[in-house]
Amino acid sequence: MKAAFMLLVAIAAVFLASLMIGDQDIALRDIGRALAGDAQLDPATALIVRDVRLPRALLALLVGGALAVGGAITQAAMRNPLAEPGLIGINGGAALAVTILIVRLNDAPPEILPWLAFGGALAATFLVYALSWRGGLSSGRVILIGIGVSALTAAAANFISAFGDVAAVQRAMIWLSGSVYDSRWSKVQVLALWLLPAVPVVWLASRELDLLMFDDLSARGLGQSTDRVRVGMLFLCAAICGAAVAAAGLVAFVGLIAPHIARRVVGPSHAVLVPVSALAGGLLVLASDLAGRTVIAPAQLPVGLMTALLGAPFFGYLMWRKRYG
Repeated sequence: MKAAFMLLVAIAAVFLASLMIGDQDIALRDIGRALAGDAQLDPATALIVRDVRLPRALLALLVGGALAVGGAITQAAMRNPLAEPGLIGINGGAALAVTILIVRLNDAPPEILPWLAFGGALAATFLVYALSWRGGLSSGRVILIGIGVSALTAAAANFISAFGDVAAVQRAMIWLSGSVYDSRWSKVQVLALWLLPAVPVVWLASRELDLLMFDDLSARGLGQSTDRVRVGMLFLCAAICGAAVAAAGLVAFVGLIAPHIARRVVGPSHAVLVPVSALAGGLLVLASDLAGRTVIAPAQLPVGLMTALLGAPFFGYLMWRKRYG
């Protein structure tokens, strides 16, 4: 509980910094006045706080939390600390579906974006599952096939972009880099409503996730239908991560790093691991976005690039530890 409290304090500090720091720095007092709706405050300052920085910070928290919960599900379902939604094709399937929408269906309503991303993530999940099934699942085989499916979806997205309208392709490329730059209250509301039923279901199923960490024979001996539970958990993972990808594009490695941080802090029990992973993931994306828009200001680096700079060496460290640890 102490560690979770420290995460909350860190989130509050970075969240406040995200509201204060930018092209125009805003004093803490004016932040409070803007959030309180003070009519005497300069309208430009109120606009920056309430309609630009606040939805951006909230979207970063939601995206990071969603990807982290997806990572916790994936690592439990695959019984592999290297598993992550992006590595096993889930995020790639969502990204391909949204690329098709942006490049080929310019007039499509944005409200269908999460549904289309979920469909793409679900299709990629079942493709990986079908190709990996050999009378059972091997986590190593799932990850290898998932990497192949991720490469296939990336190639398909590039192929579609090669023959698309230049302006639409530019929008797709910016989105694919992973960014919360174009944050609006409508995006925050849609993602929050999408996650509201799914994430509590994952938390309520924490005992099932704990059992999945055992070998299948032991889990069945404890009364679990492992294959059915694994499919259900991956279905939830596709729903959660598909919505996150629809909102912010491909934000890499959050689902890998955050559950490891949470496991070090609170241990392996998913009853506490899932919410703490969400906190760690939200903090990671929020801090990465703040760093991305301040390191080389006034230019901004996409949050997906910042998380990749952290995640790639972390993945290498996990590979080294898995081999030599």
